[in-house]
Amino acid sequence: MTKSFPDRLLSLFSWVCALSLISAVSIIIGFLVLKGYKALNLELVFSDVRPLDALLLKRQVFGGLLPAMTGTVFLIVLSMAMALPLGLFSGIFLSEYASSRIKWIFSLTFDILSGIPSIVVGLFGFSITVFLHHYFNGKIFPCLLISAMSLSFLVLPYIIRTTQISLESLPLSLRLTAPALGATKFQNIFLVLLPSSLSGIISGIVLAMGRCAEDTAVIMLTGAVATAGIPKSIFSGFEALPFYIYYMAAEYSHPSELGKAYGAALLLLIICTALFIFSYGIKNTLKTKMLYRP
Repeated sequence: MTKSFPDRLLSLFSWVCALSLISAVSIIIGFLVLKGYKALNLELVFSDVRPLDALLLKRQVFGGLLPAMTGTVFLIVLSMAMALPLGLFSGIFLSEYASSRIKWIFSLTFDILSGIPSIVVGLFGFSITVFLHHYFNGKIFPCLLISAMSLSFLVLPYIIRTTQISLESLPLSLRLTAPALGATKFQNIFLVLLPSSLSGIISGIVLAMGRCAEDTAVIMLTGAVATAGIPKSIFSGFEALPFYIYYMAAEYSHPSELGKAYGAALLLLIICTALFIFSYGIKNTLKTKMLYRP
């Protein structure tokens, strides 16, 4: 079948947009690799400490990125542990249980929440810290827990929306098959609908993880410091790669320090990529076990 001129024009425009997007991502990654690959070595991570001593916590690392890498991973894991249950079950509620009026109210609320600048969320977390410090416990200061709570609040709309849309986009035939065979609504949701929509849900989780890993404004106000070392508890200050990158890029006094910032950006990209691969591995495992149990 011969394509008309508008069809060809639309196809060409789509290809140009796709290639532009791929080119932009490739240029950014290539720029980071070009600027930061020389700084990637054991000294960047461990400074002058033996790697084994640092990993076994026999000596504290000062000047290396191990504390910032550890703090970043702790921050992502803790934030997602707080945001995932609330986000997933809120999305399930909006998709499967909420009336049209309640769905409209909550959808509007979550859309507004997703548009709140991260600096405002950071100020909110800092205000909560000040309130708790003055009125509940004078030992409460900006810490890993406050930062994780603030970030979980920031990424909730991504998880809720992707869960809701993934469930609502499933075909009607799939929705009706299990109830027609005698399954309850609970069984239909958790044994059929959720496994079938895992791809979309995992996409939202990955997006939320990336937001947790890269956000600087929130952690600057709620707990990230320059030289905290590996956090001893969730109530202590911590280092994080986004804060280190911002600090070194803004305050560097020698090109080698700026090179370390590029190296830290590459490490952050590697950590995020590893977490994304881990998430997709979990998705495939869960989907197989939930849909094809013996």
